[in-house]
Amino acid sequence: MSNIQIIIDSTAYFTREEVKKYNIKVVPLSIHFEGEEFPDPFLGEFGDYYERLAQSKDFPTTSMPSTGAFLKAYQDAINEGKEILVLTFSSKLSGTYQNALISAEMVDQDKITVIDTFTAVGNFKYLVLQAVKMVQQGKTRQEIAEFIEDQKTRMDIYLTVDSLEYLRRGGRLTNASAFIGSILNIKPIIQLKEGELVGIEKTRGKKRAIDILINKVPSYAKNIYVHHILNEKEAEEVAKILKKKCPEANILVEEIGPVIGSHLGPYAIGIVYNW
Repeated sequence: MSNIQIIIDSTAYFTREEVKKYNIKVVPLSIHFEGEEFPDPFLGEFGDYYERLAQSKDFPTTSMPSTGAFLKAYQDAINEGKEILVLTFSSKLSGTYQNALISAEMVDQDKITVIDTFTAVGNFKYLVLQAVKMVQQGKTRQEIAEFIEDQKTRMDIYLTVDSLEYLRRGGRLTNASAFIGSILNIKPIIQLKEGELVGIEKTRGKKRAIDILINKVPSYAKNIYVHHILNEKEAEEVAKILKKKCPEANILVEEIGPVIGSHLGPYAIGIVYNW
């Protein structure tokens, strides 16, 4: 049995079964919506969250895991005689990495390595799966950390949204920009650049926006995730086009979970890839 315990936050969006299969411990972020607070759910357990979001006047807020939550996960692993490898989604999108780091300093830094992946969703999941494989191969924490630091420079995320309203509510757009954009059917093209979401261009119409996303993907991409919110059919169509463009790539279609998806809104679509 491996001596390294992998601990992650929830935004890689594994299924409950995958977490058990790969022996991953998840410290989830939380969502506050319509008077409720609940942990970011596993993939496949989103229920009617996005249908509710589409109908609600309430805008959800999200919160990072507490230092106490990380401390408990660390202590449990240390009590089992484990070293710990922690991977979090981008520190420029959340304070999760900082809380994971602070918690490590409160326990035993010699036994804990905390890595800021600078990414999220599919690419985050890919890095976790590579870490799992390396743990199974008997690699050290240092070897795994070096691999991840190198690999995270060879990945990208591009996305677009169906409605500008969720970016406006989240403070990423002014009321005026959202209003004008909606009238003109403007769709932004957003890139996760150096760990931060950046608007890189805009176009009119969803179809044109998706064409731009597809054109961003290089033919040599190895792993591609087509992410969506409530629009699996559209995502599957994008995946078919990408399969022709990148015949050697491993392509998966998966829905984005609530902590990330709440800020994008229903019918958003994104392409996440690495090489």
